[in-house]
Order: sequence, then structure tokens, then C-alpha cells
Amino acid sequence: MSTSDHPAAPASFSISVADVELEADDLDPEQIVSGEPVVTGKVLWESADGKQVRGIWQITPGVVTDVEANELFVVVSGRATVEVEGGGTLEVGPGSACVLREGDRTTWTVHETLRKAYHISY
Repeated sequence: MSTSDHPAAPASFSISVADVELEADDLDPEQIVSGEPVVTGKVLWESADGKQVRGIWQITPGVVTDVEANELFVVVSGRATVEVEGGGTLEVGPGSACVLREGDRTTWTVHETLRKAYHISY
């Protein structure tokens, strides 16, 4: 494909996921089960129609619940146990690639501050 096939697409790029400065991201207090987890993140790219998002996300230790999007992520640092309601328990750490299905109800027990690079499709 030539660049003219993607006139709105930004130039290709590479970043150090570990070094990207993240911005505060609100966490709904109702999602917090225990601890005082803090969420930060940075969107690196979003499709023009908003149906695909790529970025970096981080959460400090604690226990939170979530309803997931269709997501692929790779853990860069930290560790967590992700329990999927009606499904399995996922142990994730550095180098783990994880796929979550849209609508999965999860409980995240974050043992060490976890940073991940993600791609979400809506």
C-alpha cells in the first residue's frame, strides 16, 4: 500500500513503552474493590472512526473490576491476576500477551504496578 491509501494516517513511529510519560486517567470509584489503585495512560493512535485505539496503560497495586473491550495487550512490566467471570484466571507479567473479549467481566488483582501496550477494537 502506498501512503496515498492512508492520507490521514500518521507517520510510522517507534517508542520506548517503559519511558512514555502517561497522563492521569479517571478510575470510577465503584470499580475499586480494595487498595488505592491509580490509572494512567496515553493514546498513541486512534482510527478516524474511533473504532480502533492503540496506546499504553498503567495501574498501581490494588483490586479493580472492569467490563472489557475487544483487546490485545502485551505486559511490559508488573504483574497481575485477571479473573474472567465465567472463564479462567489469567496470570500476566512481563512479556505476557493477553486477549480479552468484548463484554468480559473481569477482576484485576494488581500485585506490582502493571504497564501494558494495547490495541482495542470497538
